[in-house]
Amino acid sequence: MRKTISFAVILLLLLGVTFWSMTTGSIKVGFIELIDGLLNGNNEEAAVVRDLRLPRIMVSMLSGAALAVSGALLQAVMRNPLADAGVIGISSGAGFVSVLMVTIFPAMFFWMPIFSIAGGVLAFLLVYSLSWKSGLNPMRTLLVGVAINATFTGLGQSFNYRGSYAVTSVNQAISSIFTMKTWTDVQVLGLYGSIGLLLSLLVIPWCNMLSLQDKTAGSLGLNVARARIVISIIAVLLASVATAFGGLILFVGLLIPHISRLLIGSDHKALIPFSALAGALLILSADTIGRTVLAPTEIPASIIMTVIGGPFLVFMLRKGGREFGA
Repeated sequence: MRKTISFAVILLLLLGVTFWSMTTGSIKVGFIELIDGLLNGNNEEAAVVRDLRLPRIMVSMLSGAALAVSGALLQAVMRNPLADAGVIGISSGAGFVSVLMVTIFPAMFFWMPIFSIAGGVLAFLLVYSLSWKSGLNPMRTLLVGVAINATFTGLGQSFNYRGSYAVTSVNQAISSIFTMKTWTDVQVLGLYGSIGLLLSLLVIPWCNMLSLQDKTAGSLGLNVARARIVISIIAVLLASVATAFGGLILFVGLLIPHISRLLIGSDHKALIPFSALAGALLILSADTIGRTVLAPTEIPASIIMTVIGGPFLVFMLRKGGREFGA
């Protein structure tokens, strides 16, 4: 019953925030007027909402869902509730490689999702290899990830001073202000994101088994090494694609799975779908607040998430230091 209520509430909240985001901003449209304009195409303000605001809403929701599910998968792989694509450098690696490759090959701008995935894989391999020492220690993995994240973030920011049109375009593309998103962005992000989300549903049994000790999971027939590799690739795919279109947003994959476990438990059969919905709700809310609270100035969703996620990370470290290996 608790799971059903939680899913019902999150769906209602997501629906409500979606309508709020559609009708709020520099152009204010009433709900009835908006629906009529979208259906009949006879309202210029509704057309603006359809062509500019709706793609932005869809990209923010898809990015949030992808980041949240990526965090849940990484936490299952590492058995570490502090694992998150933003914290351990996957997102910054994805952003840096996108900037680097498009700077070298400006004509390949539309290959950004592929470059982002490659960067995310590179960052994850670095974190995994550098933190391995007779096994994976949760705190060591986190600290190595923070170092990798800082390195890629610094390298990415260094490109801000190149001043070329290509770099400026890339910086706009990987920033967390969801302006000027198009239906093409929605289609590409929807394609890659849907693939990642569907694959995450297929590995739910593996995620549940990885919560056991490796020997126990192996005795139950699970190839632990293969499962970790496959789940990690799916997590990197989701985080990297979200970064390519939604920008560098931290703490979504850290905060959402933790809250989801408190509400619906640790069974990934419910945790992954719930995390997707909650992640979509969180980023859509952050983006809507960011573009309305100080309008016409916009606050990036990444800033709002940093304000929320930083104290949350400290809280988790203080609450679970022994459990996390501190």
